[in-house]
Amino acid sequence: MLNLIGVHECKMDAKGRVMIPSALKKQLLPVLERGFVIKRSVFQKCLELYPMDEWEKTMSKVNKLNRFVKKNNDFIRMFTAGVKLLEMDANGRLNIPKDLMNFGNLSSELVLSSSVGMIEVWNKDAYEGSINDPDVDFGALAEEVMGSLNESEDGLS
Repeated sequence: MLNLIGVHECKMDAKGRVMIPSALKKQLLPVLERGFVIKRSVFQKCLELYPMDEWEKTMSKVNKLNRFVKKNNDFIRMFTAGVKLLEMDANGRLNIPKDLMNFGNLSSELVLSSSVGMIEVWNKDAYEGSINDPDVDFGALAEEVMGSLNESEDGLS
């Protein structure tokens, strides 16, 4: 499993091309050849960039859903809406499609935020707003999400 680390600021040119920062590119070297999938985020106004191996793992879970259940079918349609394949060009850039740029309200200032096996692509101001949201009590959220994981087999404190 890919475990990407870091938050990287970068620029996007007027044509939607993004140069991947070298620290992130080094982490992606083992998966660059297979390309990427980029899609709308489910919960935020950002994009999700999946290395192909990670996308295939995600889709193997989605493909187990029964398409004869309407909510499953609706979920699949919405989850895969706007999905695009991307490959890095010879100059080490990814070209973000216009429709996805519009969805994420992307401008020239971007943040690429590692999120375990994928990368969130954010408008810089929107990213700053999301991590500094006064309505989110991160301590309470951490306790709720991770607080019950103190069992001996998980190795957490």
